[in-house]
Amino acid sequence: MRVPLFASLVLALAASARAAAPPSPLERIRARGEITYAGDLQGGEPYVFRDPRDPSHLVGFEVEIAEALAQSLGVRARFVQNDWHNLIPSLERGDFDIALNGLEDTPALRDRALETQGYAGFREQLVVRRGSPLRTLEALRGQRVGTLSESMAHQLLRSQGSNLVLYEGQEEPYSDLEQERLAAVLLDSVIASRYGLTRPGLELADGDVARGRYVIAVRKSEPELRDALDQGLEKLRASGQLAAILTRWKIEDASIASASAAADAVRAAGPVLAGAGPARPAAAASDELPPARFDRAQLWLFLRGAGITLLVTFLAMALAAPLGLLLALLRLYGSAPLRLLSNAYVELLRGTPVLLQLYLLYYGLSSLVHLSALAAAVLGLGLNYGAYEAEVHRAALGSIPAGQSEAAAALGMSRLQALRLVLLPQSLRVALPAMTNDLIALLKDSSLISVITVVELTKQMTITAVDVRSWALPGLVCAAFYFAMSWPLGRIAMKLEETLAQVGNEVAK
Repeated sequence: MRVPLFASLVLALAASARAAAPPSPLERIRARGEITYAGDLQGGEPYVFRDPRDPSHLVGFEVEIAEALAQSLGVRARFVQNDWHNLIPSLERGDFDIALNGLEDTPALRDRALETQGYAGFREQLVVRRGSPLRTLEALRGQRVGTLSESMAHQLLRSQGSNLVLYEGQEEPYSDLEQERLAAVLLDSVIASRYGLTRPGLELADGDVARGRYVIAVRKSEPELRDALDQGLEKLRASGQLAAILTRWKIEDASIASASAAADAVRAAGPVLAGAGPARPAAAASDELPPARFDRAQLWLFLRGAGITLLVTFLAMALAAPLGLLLALLRLYGSAPLRLLSNAYVELLRGTPVLLQLYLLYYGLSSLVHLSALAAAVLGLGLNYGAYEAEVHRAALGSIPAGQSEAAAALGMSRLQALRLVLLPQSLRVALPAMTNDLIALLKDSSLISVITVVELTKQMTITAVDVRSWALPGLVCAAFYFAMSWPLGRIAMKLEETLAQVGNEVAK
């Protein structure tokens, strides 16, 4: 009897352990019925971008690959907008399942994430002004050469000793090259052919400086998901579907990379994948789509971005104003430790860039506090502006004559009563115009939150500028939106100042 009883206990413990074990990445994805893949719409065509015929719909060769891989897993694919330079930090903090957006196979990427086999290939191409005698990287030593930061070309140029100029977008370096601010641009062939060689004043100096491949990034702790994606890519390659997608979008196969295609063999022991199911109708390639225009649909996207900007601005100010008042009161009336802490807070938050604070809050502290992008944006701006509002309130309280406090004390009021009934009503009237000006400044500083994946007005402008291949009209429209939002606030500040000045004159009389 003891042996069966012991065996039953072992089985029960094993079953409970299995029940308590967290689901695997694949189980988690299949349970919710979707796989989330991240990219940056600012990267534009041909990766993932808005359909010029319907900006609410995304197209691009990576959109098609993501949807085909999702079918192989038996789920749907959902795109997550994320700043390209922060794709890996956001992947590490768990904002999405995979990063799929022109990520190049580099040692830096392999150090931080697992990579799938390559799904597309490219050649690093050197573009110069037409007629330039500088045709090689060796000839460009000491010259200003533009490229994208954190790219394979970036690493090549750094090792060659060129005078590096780093950009965050692919259109700007070629524009600077045309205007003779650069001697050359080194970027991969997918970008060079669409954003550089379409300009009449530029030409190809070296079309095969180096070769590389695009890969999908997966968290280091999820090799099972990486293996499943590898099997999915192998199925797409064997069926010819991957080749059809790359051919339609004029992208080279990953086999052109220096690493041989054989080195990309499917990893063993991967999970069995669900059937791919019926293929979706192929999307139109970029040369079959009409050119993107700045029309009503784009204007609606600007309106939505402006709405996000206003939402973040007012919520952040709703946090900053009372926080600033509390800090000011602690600095003026708190105990010595509280005064020390409040002074340290104000000096630290005012003395460091708000951009750095947003990075630390969203990425640096993600293992302790996992905030959504919108919550981190509101909290980051609110905490930062709280330090500035503290100085506004401190100055306003300091402007009240000392006789006011003395009179309140003579009437038998406690310090709290004197603050609530006498000092704060007067100081708030003095502080209101400065607070309104800070609200306008906060409205403009909200453009920084795009670095933590929030698509506000300025980020929307940069995405649209890449889509329509022009910065002039989107930039002017963006400026008009900011003016339309800030001008009423400026008028309110002026009106408050006039009203308070009249009140002050009447009191003086």
